[in-house]
Amino acid sequence: MTKITFIQPDGAEKQVEAADGHSLMDAAVRNGVKGMEAECGGACSCATCHCYIEEPWFEQVGPAEGDEEGMLEFAFEAKQNSMLGCQVKVNPSLDGLVVRLPTSQG
Repeated sequence: MTKITFIQPDGAEKQVEAADGHSLMDAAVRNGVKGMEAECGGACSCATCHCYIEEPWFEQVGPAEGDEEGMLEFAFEAKQNSMLGCQVKVNPSLDGLVVRLPTSQG
């Protein structure tokens, strides 16, 4: 299991253990992380799992591409380190990842 720390919109930190191969969105939803709405259930069609990948992790995760990049245009307060949680797959190299959630999902 990979440990991920989510910084929720109110600033509270919640560390969870995520199964490798699952998405950040799955990890957040399964562990009751506030601020990850995930309305489309991970189909990359709503941007309500928008999150910010904190440094130094962003380089390892890599930038959004394709459909994800297009959906981020609809995300609230998208930044250079924005990603959709449904598109980031958990793996052992992400152990310790820190993810910040926006104040709103739109």
